[in-house]
Amino acid sequence: MASQFSAPAITPACGRRQSQADGLGRLIRDGLAAVARALAWRASAGGRAHTASWRLAPELVSVPRSRRLTRARVARWGLRDQTAELLVSELVANAVRHGRGPVLLTLSAQDGLLRCEVEDAGDTLPEMRPALEGDENGRGLFLLDLLSCCWGANRTPAGKVVWFELSVMEPA
Repeated sequence: MASQFSAPAITPACGRRQSQADGLGRLIRDGLAAVARALAWRASAGGRAHTASWRLAPELVSVPRSRRLTRARVARWGLRDQTAELLVSELVANAVRHGRGPVLLTLSAQDGLLRCEVEDAGDTLPEMRPALEGDENGRGLFLLDLLSCCWGANRTPAGKVVWFELSVMEPA
């Protein structure tokens, strides 16, 4: 049975991952901190906040479109980041391949943090599994875990949302 929340152990400020030796208590505490940040993110009105959303067709043609939309919006907001479009395309590809129905891509930026969410009507939360040497697929979540400062997946009334956050450079 999949858990309600899947995320690597993170420091409270979306920083470096902690080692497995730090224990289950830290993982639970940090996971709860990530959920609290996600809720606070949606409720916050302070700082320079930007949000944009697009509904994408549940087809593979949406993957390159999601990259273009992400690249253009991040640039429009004046942020410097090259990782977001790669990770967004991984999540959109997963939603198209393993989810159901239309895909909703939402980007939010505030106070040097970029949050990307991909929502679909599927109810199966993603799980990291080791890819075998000859496998063509199965590395997207490892990239997400390696390149984002935190990520997770949550069930929604309509399905699930998979999200990640990146520290981004804001213009001076």
